[in-house]
Parts: sequence; structure tokens; C-alpha cells
Amino acid sequence: MREADDFRAESRALAAILAPLDDHALKAETLFKGWTIEEVLGHLHMFNIAAQLSLQEDGAFDAFLSPVFAAIAEGRSMIAAQDAWLDEGLGGLRGAALRDAWAETAERTADAYLDVDPKRRLKWAGPDMSARSMITARQMETWAHGQEVFDILGREREEADRVRNICHLGVATYGWTFVNRGETPPEPAPFVRLTGPSGAIWEWNEPREDERVEGSAVGFAQVVAQTRNVADVDLRATGPNAARWMAVAQCFAGAPNDPPPPGLRRRAGS
Repeated sequence: MREADDFRAESRALAAILAPLDDHALKAETLFKGWTIEEVLGHLHMFNIAAQLSLQEDGAFDAFLSPVFAAIAEGRSMIAAQDAWLDEGLGGLRGAALRDAWAETAERTADAYLDVDPKRRLKWAGPDMSARSMITARQMETWAHGQEVFDILGREREEADRVRNICHLGVATYGWTFVNRGETPPEPAPFVRLTGPSGAIWEWNEPREDERVEGSAVGFAQVVAQTRNVADVDLRATGPNAARWMAVAQCFAGAPNDPPPPGLRRRAGS
């Protein structure tokens, strides 16, 4: 699957800016809920392993994630749950050693998905999904959490057209965004027309003037992945359905999350 190599490229782009950082620098707090860079890497590492285990049919996936979600159900935070896993399962893996383990596991995860049937159904923390959607979700999460790392380091990411995968995921989760909030998805779904980093034009849904979202693909991906508020990107939402969607869009699984307030998520020094 091409998406497996897109995930690999996304992981390598993040790994490249992390390579010079020492243990102290990896403890810098980001603008995402105060997570440190180290905690971001722990999160990505844990769920990349989970994505590998989902390819097995021996119960390994459930055995791996059940303790994590049991801890969350008991009131512990995601960070506390993953820290327990890092301590108990990986001997207190932290710092540069965690960074290196994450990077190596990302490569193995990409390898594991290269030749999988894209339509194969796989278990996940939320609803089952296709293998193509699974590895796209891993790219999305790497890109989204990578944003707070690029931001706190004051670096501007060099975007590529692989961001189209994240945009597609964002469009595909239009209904999910509303159902997850206990709302009926408003119809019709807006027409989406985006400009990729290369200048390519990508379109989804039936063309219409009254309900549409237009602008940069990167800005759209930032909104649906909730790394930026829609007020902070170059998007134009026309129509009530489009406006409501862009106000609450969520392309990732889990409980309903609200996007960051305008101006909160930004690159250091900007």
C-alpha cells in the first residue's frame, strides 16, 4: 500500500528534527495539553505497536490495549496509562532511547502494512477499520502530534502531497464527527476543494455553491486533526453545514474533543 510508505515518510520527517535532541530537550512541554515531546513519542510508539498487533489474529491486540483502557476507565489520564506501560512493559523507556525505539518501530510498522490487503478489516480502539484506514490513521496521528513538536521547536514543516491522505480521512469522517457528539450529520455534506502543497487540486463530494469548504489542504488537515482552529488557517467555509463541521471537525477516534481556541496553537516565535 502506498499509504504505508506515506506513513513511513511522515515518521521520518518527524524523526529528522528530533535526532539532535538530548534527554533534557525531549522534556520540553508542547502546546498540546502540556504534553512533553517525550510523552508525544510514548503515545505514538504505543499505538504503532498496537497497529502491528492488530494484524495478528491471536488476541495479542486486545491483551496489549486492554490494560491501557482499563486504566483510563478508572480515571487515569492517557499519559498516566502510557507511562505505566513504558515503565512496566519496557523498563522505564524514556528520552533518546524512547525516540530511537519509536523511530525503529515506525519503520517496522510501515513494513508490516506494505503488502496487506487494503480492505482487510482490523480491530482498533474504536470501530474496526480497513487496513488502508489503519495505516492512514497512523500517518494522521504522526502528522498531528508532530505538529506540536514542530511548533515548540519553532520549525516550519515542509509539507508534501501525502497530506492528501489526512484530508481524505477528514472528509470520510464528516458523519462520524456529528454522530460522536450525539448529533445527526447535517445534509448535504459540503463540497470540498483543496489545494495541495504541490499546487494540485483535490475535490470531494458533489459540487455545490451553497455548502462548500475551500482552501489549502494543509489548513484543512490541521482543522480536522485539531492542530489549529479554523480561524487560524486559510479555509473558507460556505453554508451552515460547512461552518458547523469546521467548528467541531474530528478525524480521530475517541470521545468528542473541541478544537484549540483561536491563536492557541502556533509555531514558537511566530
